[in-house]
Amino acid sequence: MPLGSPVTELLLLAAGVALLYVGAELLVKGAADLALAIGLRASTVGVTVVAFATTAPELFVAVVGAVTVSTDIGLGAIVGSNVANIGLVLGLSALIRPLDVSETVFERHVPFMVLAAFLLVALGWNGRIGAAEGVVLLVALGVFTLVVLRRIQRTQSGITAAERDRMPDAKPRDVALVLGGIVALLVGSRWLIGGGRDLLAAAGFSDLFIGLTVLAIGTSMPELAASVVAAVRDEATFSVGNVVGSNIYNVLAVIGILAVITPVEVSAGVRAFEFPALVAFTLLVVGLMYRGKRLSRVDGAVLVVAYVLFVSQLLP
Repeated sequence: MPLGSPVTELLLLAAGVALLYVGAELLVKGAADLALAIGLRASTVGVTVVAFATTAPELFVAVVGAVTVSTDIGLGAIVGSNVANIGLVLGLSALIRPLDVSETVFERHVPFMVLAAFLLVALGWNGRIGAAEGVVLLVALGVFTLVVLRRIQRTQSGITAAERDRMPDAKPRDVALVLGGIVALLVGSRWLIGGGRDLLAAAGFSDLFIGLTVLAIGTSMPELAASVVAAVRDEATFSVGNVVGSNIYNVLAVIGILAVITPVEVSAGVRAFEFPALVAFTLLVVGLMYRGKRLSRVDGAVLVVAYVLFVSQLLP
C-alpha cells in the first residue's frame, strides 16, 4: 500500500482516533483513581480531573498541529470541539437519558464556560491572539482553578473519618495509567493530524475546515464516550460537568498555552461564522439548562439538530 494513498491516510486517521480514545481512557482511569485516593468526591472528579484529562487530546492536537502545520488546526479544533461537546455530546447524552444539572455546576462552573467563550471571541476579534491574550486566558484559568480548589477544600472538610477509611490507596498502577495515557495521546494526536489533514487537504479542504470537523469530533470522542456511558449509568451530573469543564479548559488552558507558544491568527471567516456559532451554542445550552436545571430529550434533540446544521454550513 503506497504511502500517502487515501487508504493509508484513512487507516492513519482511524488509528489516531482509536489511540486518542485509548489514551484518554487510560488517563481518565488513572487520574480519577488518584483523585479519589486523595479525597475528592466522584461528583467533583467529573468537572475537574476527568474534564481536564479529556481535554488533553485537544491540547495535544492544538499544540502539535500549530507547531507542525498551522494555527488554524489548533483554533479550529478548539472551536469545533466546544461546539461538538455541546451539540453532539450533551445532545446525544440527553437523548439517552434526561440530564439533571447540579446547582454547583450551574452556578459556579457554567458562568466560567460562558466567560471562556466570550473571552475567546473578544480577544480574537482583532484577528490575532498573541502571547498577551494567552496570558489573560491563563489568568482566567487560574481564577477558575482557585474556585474549584475552594470547593474541593469544603468538600474534603465534610468527609467523615469512616468515609476516609473506605477511600482507595494511591497505587503505582494509577501513575502508570496516567503516563501511558499521555504517551498514547501524543502519538494519537500526530496520527490524527497527519491522516485527517492529508486526506481532506488532498480533496481541497482548508486547514480550518479540517480542524472544525474531523479533528474536533475526533478529539471530542473521550468526552462523548465518558458522557454517554455516564448517561447510561444514570450519572447525569458527571455528563454535564465533564462537558462544562472540558469547554472551560479547551479555551482557557489550550488556547492560552497555544497563544503563548505561537500567535494564533483568526481569519475574517472565523470571526463572521465560527465565533458567533460558539457563542450561540453556549448561550443555547445555558438557556436550556436554566429552564429547569435539566436537559430533556427534547433539548437533546434540539442540540443535535443544531450541531448538524452547524456542520452543514461548513461544507464548501
